[in-house]
Formats: sequence, C-alpha cells, structure tokens
Amino acid sequence: MYPNGKFDQGRRSFLKNSGMAGGVLALGPLAASVAAAGAAATVPPKGKYDFDKPHNRIGHDDVKWDAALRTEHLGHLVAGMGIADMDFRCAPAITAALRKRIAHENWGYLDMGAPGPIAFKNGLIAWNRKRYGIEVIDPDLLGITTGVHAGIICALRAFTRPGDKVLMATPIYNGFYGDLRYTKTVAEESLMKYVDGRYEIDWEDFERRMTPEVKVSILCNPQNPVGRAWTREELNRYGELCLKHNVIVISDEIHCDFIMKGQKYVPFSTLENKDVVANSFTMKSGSKSFSLAAMKCAWFFSTNPKLFDAAIEMNHADLNTLGMISEQAAYAGGEGWLNQCVDYIDANQDFANRYIKANIPMIKVGRKPEGTYLSWLDVTAVADRIGAKKLADEATRQAAGSGARLGQDYSGRQAMVARKPVTPEEMVGHWFAKNAFVQLNPGNTYGYGGANHMRMNVATSRKTLTAALDSMADALKKLA
Repeated sequence: MYPNGKFDQGRRSFLKNSGMAGGVLALGPLAASVAAAGAAATVPPKGKYDFDKPHNRIGHDDVKWDAALRTEHLGHLVAGMGIADMDFRCAPAITAALRKRIAHENWGYLDMGAPGPIAFKNGLIAWNRKRYGIEVIDPDLLGITTGVHAGIICALRAFTRPGDKVLMATPIYNGFYGDLRYTKTVAEESLMKYVDGRYEIDWEDFERRMTPEVKVSILCNPQNPVGRAWTREELNRYGELCLKHNVIVISDEIHCDFIMKGQKYVPFSTLENKDVVANSFTMKSGSKSFSLAAMKCAWFFSTNPKLFDAAIEMNHADLNTLGMISEQAAYAGGEGWLNQCVDYIDANQDFANRYIKANIPMIKVGRKPEGTYLSWLDVTAVADRIGAKKLADEATRQAAGSGARLGQDYSGRQAMVARKPVTPEEMVGHWFAKNAFVQLNPGNTYGYGGANHMRMNVATSRKTLTAALDSMADALKKLA
C-alpha cells in the first residue's frame, strides 16, 4: 500500500486512463485527429491472445509502474513507459510450466547435467536454427548465465583489463555503462550520424577510435534505444573493422525477436566471413521476447573455443530454476504468442510514430523504428520551453554535497548511485511525470548523442498507449 492512498489512486488512474473504468472505453480527445492522419490503419491485430486488454501491474513492486509512482511522488499514473519490459500477461505455456514445477514444492540445487537443462540447451539451438537460420551453435560452446548483464560482465572480464577501452556506437543501451563501471573499463563512444530520419554508424569515426587501448566493441543488434535493425552489409563492415584492429565483438541480440514489418534481423553469427564470426561472442535471452526479466536467465555462445573458454571461466552464474523452466517453456510452446505479440507491437510503433507527427509538434521522431519496442523522442523544444537547463542547474545546486546514495540503476538493479549533476533530460522526465503522468527514460543515460532525447516503451495495450499519448499532447498544449 502506498502512503496516503497512492496505491488505490494509482490503480484507479490506470483503469480510468486505459479505458477500463466502469467497463467503458474512454479514449482521449485526440483520437479523431489521429484517424485523420492515417493512424487508424494500424488497428491492433486480432488473434488467439488478447494484448489489447490493459493488465494492471500497480502494487507488485514493479519498476516500470510502482517505481515511477514512488520516485516521482505521484498518486496518479497514466503510463509507465520507461523500463524495457512489456505490460502483457505472459504466454500461457510459461504459466502452465511454472505451475507444474511449483507443485513439486522443493527448491534444491539444479543439476545442469540432467535431462531438463540439456533439453533447455537443445531447445535454444533448435529455436535459433528454425527461426533465424543460425547453424553454428555448438552445445559445448553455449553457456547459461544469470542474465545478459552477467554474460557481458564475464566476457569483459575475460577479454579486457581494468583501464582498457570498450568501443560503442552511440546512443546505446544505458545498461552497458554500468557493466563497464563494474569491470573498470572505459567507454570509447562513436557518435552515430542521423541521416534521413534514422541513425547510421559514422564509419570513419568508428575506425579512427580503434586504438590499441580498445579491446572490445559492444554491438547492440537491434540497437537500443534508436531502433535500428542492422543490415548484413553494415554488420559485415562492423565485423571486418573489428577483426582488422584486433577488437573482439560482443553482440547483444536480446531484442532480436522484435523486428518490424519490412525489416530483417541478421544474427552476427550468420555472417559469411567465418573469421569475423570467430572474433565474436553473442548474448541472448528470452527476457525481452517473453518479458521474463525477473526470472534471471540468459545464454551466450561463440564459434571460437578460446573466447568461449575464457568467458566461461569468469561466468559465476547463480542459475534460477524457474527462469530456466520459463524460457524452456517459452521456446517450446510460445512461438504463436510471440508472433502475435510482435505484430501487435509493430502496429503500436506505427500508431505512436504517426500520432506524434500529427499531434505533438514539440516532439520530433524520425522513421518508424526498425526493431525493438522502443521509440526515441527528440524533446529539444520541450526542454527549451520549460527551461530544463536552468531547472537542472538549480536541482544540482540543491543536491550538492549529498554524496552517493543507495538506489536503482536504469535496469532496476540496486546499486550505489552517485549524485551526479542533474541533467536537462531528467528535468524533462520529471515534467512529463508531473504534468502528463507519464514516465519516460532520460536520453542522457544512453551516452554520447542522448542529449535532448527521451526513450519511450510502446509494449503496452493500445488503450494505455493512446491514453499516454493523449495526456502528453494535452500537457504540451498548455505550454503553448
């Protein structure tokens, strides 16, 4: 229960703004203008599973919703749209498998050599062969770990020493910066170019930064937060440059299942140059695909035994029985659910992109994202209108001298969070929370190039997404 009734207020707000209050659909006032802009063509697809019914997550210690209410001191929330997980009920196959295992009522150590874990590995291999044509995964070169962060950290420990540099094309997933801090490595950031509404790697700058101090490059494929699904030509160029300069590629492909219509996911491990592939290490998990972030299970592989052996020595995974059961059930029986989910999110991406262009002129968006369920918003005009820089400077002065504090990083993990200068993007985030009751992630955390941007998660019901966009548009109208 939140103090002063915030839990009840948050629950009532969610039901009201998602159109479920009293069982009556209550969409926002801008729906007609969206239809006029052509967004009505992106009606949520119908199918066996109901993604259109809002699923209330408030009151379950949830980072995306409850933490927004708590940290922003809100008693009212239209939508949590920051942390990258989905608001849908999970695939029924997962729930059935968990119920069956829970009935055993014992949680002793897990035998990784038993038939179940072996079948789990074989299921991962079969899924990736069938769905993406990955033929190179050797079960002896496939490791299970606690999560993608744990896997990246074990790889960084294996391939780098403290002080070494890690090359990344930015803006890029903010969690990588925490992994670098943990391993005492240093970010080498290559700012991407923004060309005709989408981001592209600045190849000249990227190669120029491949100095002897750079030992590893983290690739985000598809790219979080900007939504690029890298082409085979781009990945070949990336891999060949890294091979030329003795830079090992860690390819985080956790968002690979979320590819929008007309686009394609190209696994790094399917590139034609086997030497390029052997210079890489791929991270994957079902945690994004099936929204299993709390279950803590991921996996990695390489075609290079030396790279794999070096990493596995650093992999101290506290494996979660329910996490493995969840992912095994998802890959064995959740494909139909996932296919419909991806179609639904594709329609949401189309809807949000068209809506913002038609109705929120103070926010700029480029092309519809090619991959992920994230949208990258340019909020420069909003920051200017609310005086975000001045607000940030004042907040920094007020917080001066407070030192470090125990809090959560942007992946929801508890950590010591240094009191850094408050940024304009954070003030824009606070403004949207206080005025539109929508929580977004500040772009500055995504590295070089994230200034004046916010990241928005559209993996929610269409009713909730519409309510959130309506609320943002109405709040910004009052600034005019």
